[in-house]
Amino acid sequence: MYTKSWCPYCDRAKRLLQEKGQRWTEIDIEEHPERRAEMVQRAGRTTVPQIWIGERHVGGFDDLAALERAGELDALLEPGRTGRAAGAAEPERVRLLVVGSGPAGYTAAIYAARAELAPVVLAGLQYGGQLMLTTDVENYPGFPEAVSGPELMERFQRQAERFGARVLFEDASRIDLGTRPFRVQTEERAFLADAVILATGASAKWLGLPSEARLLNKGVSACATCDGALYRGKPMAVVGGGDTAMEEALFLTRYATKVTVIHRRAELRASRIMQERALAHEKIEFVWNTVVDEVLGGDFVEGLRLRNLETGAVSELPVEALFVAIGHEPNTALVRGQLELDDVGYLKVEPGTSRTGVEGVFAAGDVMDPTYRQAVTAAGSGCMAAIDAERWLAAQGLE
Repeated sequence: MYTKSWCPYCDRAKRLLQEKGQRWTEIDIEEHPERRAEMVQRAGRTTVPQIWIGERHVGGFDDLAALERAGELDALLEPGRTGRAAGAAEPERVRLLVVGSGPAGYTAAIYAARAELAPVVLAGLQYGGQLMLTTDVENYPGFPEAVSGPELMERFQRQAERFGARVLFEDASRIDLGTRPFRVQTEERAFLADAVILATGASAKWLGLPSEARLLNKGVSACATCDGALYRGKPMAVVGGGDTAMEEALFLTRYATKVTVIHRRAELRASRIMQERALAHEKIEFVWNTVVDEVLGGDFVEGLRLRNLETGAVSELPVEALFVAIGHEPNTALVRGQLELDDVGYLKVEPGTSRTGVEGVFAAGDVMDPTYRQAVTAAGSGCMAAIDAERWLAAQGLE
């Protein structure tokens, strides 16, 4: 396994393999930079982790997780073993099931555990939410010197477990809200839950270009903190105009010769402090009123074809990495058609509460918040969801 020191996806891959009792040989390409070229030659990719199981190149964490979701990973790790039958075991009855493990999910678990509801948290393979990809969280109360996203989420998890929450690093593969108790399945097991809190968060949006998909992990990324160091000494670009884009651009200045921020408007949407930092940085340049029409390159990113929205002028920008930071979309696929969504796809809740349109089902965090999308507001909504769930269970005589 090729890795580097600050790599959330590497940590997720190692946790998954560790839970399956596996050992591995690890090559840190920052400690051994000469091995990076070897990795690129073997994998045809520039991002980490890159994982081999025996002679088979699996790819990165997403590829490893896809094998796990499909029930194929165990057979690959132990040849001759048949895949799992999802949900074959007798369902486990629980009072409260929390689906998701960002600030909302873990906070809900903390409050529910303190209320002695014995919550089970399906943290997912990509546990911890978007904060797992954030180096410095500067605006979470109580951390005047900032705290890394992974450290903050680890503290949330430990606190939830301290009060009795049970955290499982498994993805929900099916959620049935048609009858109570609600049935939720993972690839490993099934649950019957009296109440459910959905804290599934949101995922990064992409540009939707064929060339972007073709060069994903070959210079195209949505995580500067994961992949920025891999393009040290190279020109890079960021697409977007919000806080996330500014954070990505500022982080990349540690490694890039120049960072070009491409924004489709004439003004940034980022907060004032983030704008000021980015606009003042000598390594960051801005291209306004412009979109990316194509990511250029054969095996790896070599540049971008840009189009000015005002003049129609087309130009090319030589870069070796593109980081996409154009927002997020809520993770609602498992409950689509069962719960009401708003016009942009977020779960709808009753104003001032976490209650969805199905009794006993509550929502918290970025999956229901198109407005604020902050760690602290997600945590607050997780608290609300736990209290709402506790009161609802009590009213049903299920506490």
